[in-house]
Amino acid sequence: MKYQDEYRDADLVRRLAAELEHITTRDWTLMEICGGQTHSILKYGIDDFLPPEIRLVHGPGCPVCVTPLELIDQALTIARMPGVILTTFGDMMRVPGSETDFLTLKANGVDIRMVYSPLDAVRLAERTPDKEIVFFGVGFETTSPANAMAVKVAAQLGLRNFSLLASQVLVPPAIRFLMSQPDCEIQGFLAAGHVCTVMGYEEYEPLAEEFSIPIVVTGFEPVDILSGVLQVVRQLESGSVSVVNQYNRIVRREGNVQARQLLKDLFTITDRNWRGIGEIPSSGFRLREEYAAWDAEKKFNVGSIKTKESADCMAGQVMMGKAEPTDCPLFGTVCNPERPVGAPMVSSEGACAAYFTYRRRESMAGETDQI
Repeated sequence: MKYQDEYRDADLVRRLAAELEHITTRDWTLMEICGGQTHSILKYGIDDFLPPEIRLVHGPGCPVCVTPLELIDQALTIARMPGVILTTFGDMMRVPGSETDFLTLKANGVDIRMVYSPLDAVRLAERTPDKEIVFFGVGFETTSPANAMAVKVAAQLGLRNFSLLASQVLVPPAIRFLMSQPDCEIQGFLAAGHVCTVMGYEEYEPLAEEFSIPIVVTGFEPVDILSGVLQVVRQLESGSVSVVNQYNRIVRREGNVQARQLLKDLFTITDRNWRGIGEIPSSGFRLREEYAAWDAEKKFNVGSIKTKESADCMAGQVMMGKAEPTDCPLFGTVCNPERPVGAPMVSSEGACAAYFTYRRRESMAGETDQI
């Protein structure tokens, strides 16, 4: 398949690994931002191809994982209200709130529906004018334009029975937050290719300069990731710093101009709480005041719900690159995909789910080279 097979070419992977080993002279710690990249690394055993001097740590780029617990509880509260149909994507269904999750509520008769697009929820609002349709949308810059479009279409159609409960977060403020931590060991980043497809990478250039860190916009296939690591290490070894676009078959420096304008029209920047990490200034979107009628948090008055995270779950440490999933005492025992304590264990982009799925399988099969 074009644009896939050539990026899974085993010979090319081995050549990239050999070049990486040749140029590496000292220890380096790199973070891949995106949970999709984390899963590729674990799935294909890419970290087994790296020289021992290079350490990959996993970042906070899993949208489901960083959705704050209080927002999940808000969504669960709204779902229980009479006359409400709550809609969301399938990957949110098993993410634990303080007391329950969406799938359990649905099994108990609460009207919660999985949709493939926020516009599906808008169409549902058109068909069922006697119900309040709430779309619970989470994500990074990648999915924010679709949420914005749903509100725009609902406003154009005059659908006052549709609203958006959103947790939309931004990557550059998270990089700034991570690099500002006193114990930060990160020396270079693999930026998320799909986020940059929407937003471009202009915002990353001042970050690279301010913190003297190489940032390489990277895709998700084995060749993409090893090429991204190679380009970061080349800069580190030479003492240079810049933003490089490895994912240039898709990403442009300015991103998707139309999508960025849509975001600017519908949203404004706000502080956001990241689950397990805490509040990061100016790290999220919220609807502009002129679209308040479609803001579910205001419509249903659930903004005051407060919660408390599990004291034992190390998800926040994992997503800040300070621990591996297997460092958590709950990993694979108390916390597993059937009974998750933290969201990274159940999300399809969660680091804990990747370790549970691939490291567990490798240890059982004795296989490490899956390419």
